[in-house]
Amino acid sequence: MATPPSSGPQRSFLILATLALVVAFLYYAQKVLIPLALAILLTFVLLPAVNWLQHRGLRRTPAVLVAVVLAFSLLGTAGWLLTLEVRSLAAKIDEPGPKENIKDKIASLAGSGGGVIDKFTTMWQEVSEEFQKLAAGREPSQKPLRVEIDTPSFAWLPNVLGPLVEFLASTLLVVMLVIFMLIRREDLRNRLLRVVGEGRLTLTTRALDEAGQRISRFLVMQLIINLGFGAMLGMGLFLVGVPYAFLWGFLAAVLRFIPYVGTWVAMVLPLAVSIALLEGWTQPLLVFALFLGLELLTANVIEPLLFSHSTGVSPVALLIAVVFWTWLWGPIGLVLATPLTTCLVVLGKYVPQIEFFDVLLGDEPVLETEVSYYQRLLARDPDEAALLVEEHLKTLPLETVYDDLLVPALVLARRDRQRGQLAPEDQEFIVQVTRDILEDLVLPQQQIKRIATAPPRPLPGTDDHAAPPKVLILAYPARDESDALALEMFRQLLEPAGCRVEIGSVALLSSEMMTQVREQRPAAVCIASLPPGGLTHARYLCKRLRTQFPDIKVLVGLWGLTGDVAQAQERLRSAGADQVATKLLESRAQVMPLVQVASAPQPKKPEAQPVQSP
Repeated sequence: MATPPSSGPQRSFLILATLALVVAFLYYAQKVLIPLALAILLTFVLLPAVNWLQHRGLRRTPAVLVAVVLAFSLLGTAGWLLTLEVRSLAAKIDEPGPKENIKDKIASLAGSGGGVIDKFTTMWQEVSEEFQKLAAGREPSQKPLRVEIDTPSFAWLPNVLGPLVEFLASTLLVVMLVIFMLIRREDLRNRLLRVVGEGRLTLTTRALDEAGQRISRFLVMQLIINLGFGAMLGMGLFLVGVPYAFLWGFLAAVLRFIPYVGTWVAMVLPLAVSIALLEGWTQPLLVFALFLGLELLTANVIEPLLFSHSTGVSPVALLIAVVFWTWLWGPIGLVLATPLTTCLVVLGKYVPQIEFFDVLLGDEPVLETEVSYYQRLLARDPDEAALLVEEHLKTLPLETVYDDLLVPALVLARRDRQRGQLAPEDQEFIVQVTRDILEDLVLPQQQIKRIATAPPRPLPGTDDHAAPPKVLILAYPARDESDALALEMFRQLLEPAGCRVEIGSVALLSSEMMTQVREQRPAAVCIASLPPGGLTHARYLCKRLRTQFPDIKVLVGLWGLTGDVAQAQERLRSAGADQVATKLLESRAQVMPLVQVASAPQPKKPEAQPVQSP
């Protein structure tokens, strides 16, 4: 039995071949796929209107017919008006007036251009004359006369009727598909669910619901905004005096479906027409100001109030998708680019086989914060890594930055080091850069916060000048500098709370550790062991501490552990640990009862009364 290709060149070739077949199918089947995609798009747009009519008492079929008839009547009327204006514009351009107007404007620019435009014009004329001489030298001296006899011909009829019939057939197909999709939408949904299978019923239902809601909401709101933009633009151009204002307003409404650049592409034609057909520069400048003002108002005020561009597609991916679908299907692909790409992102979110669409096209971060920080350290880019920490310190407390960013990066480095994917010098670099970031960014902010914080008020009956006693905590790394660096973070969290934390050296032997504990008699001993590994040595230290010092609190910090936490805690407690934590914040909470006991006021001893002589 042959095994499928796992990885390498065969898998890459299979993926590329599949993509090529899909693109070829989309291109050669566009005669069928474009009407189907348009029908689905119009179904999403008209669905809210159909639901609204049904809530007003109409049955489904009459509601669908009313919505479809009104929608296509509006589209037909707009198309007829656009055809009239395009014909009028074409006839207007052929007149000599626009050419003379453009020449006058060029002459006015040449008169105020300091001679630069004059020199450029002279150079262009000289080059044109040389090309004309070259072409005249290659022409034959005498040309034979050609006599043609015009006879009535209907050869043009197929060229006109063919596209017309094709357009009418596609339009009729779209109308019928929209009507039946709106009437039988539940049946279509159920059939799709049945094809997928009952085992994926929940998955497919969520995908269909999210895709339908997201696309319908986006298309309806974008259509309302674009139509409003086109209406305001057409009215403004009419008041300014630019001819064919309806044409430019409709064109702007359609081109605004192109993200980020559609408005400025729509500005080119009305600006050019105002230059060619109107005298002076007042109207062209007003056209530019009108486009700029409306775009700023729409993008910064109207769109944030009505909806956000939350299609789930990143801006770069959306622009690439617009280029791809326009190249594939032409102007229709331009309009369908955003909804089609949104469908791919939603399906990639729920279907594991095409998850790469969600990763490549989605707008959600594909890397967790700690992974991004670790990746920057792997790339030896300490500046961007420090920037990530600095941004998190602006919005998150110190212990959260430790637990969610710095400690997980140390855990990832240790994991890759054990797998042989990270060199020892790279791990040392990561630890050193994290230590530098801790000293340069985190600790100065903590010192400023400590200075700005008022000292605690003394308890009644105590000396105002007497400071509360410090609770001594001895902390030891189980293995290497990563554990020691985590203990440094732990010390920064405990010292403001009334603790004195002393961190032992990595090279310290266990016997030397026991000697220090015996001499200093701390309130607690903390052992740091970042995963993966190190659990055996931590259990050994816990057993020795519990055997020699049964009254001392033993804390173990498995900071960053995300695996089988319960089993690790049980093994350490059986070895003598009093508390086991997987977060620095959790370890600090375990130490605070010791601080409260040490800070409690001690009852005064009664003074000895003098003995009176009889």
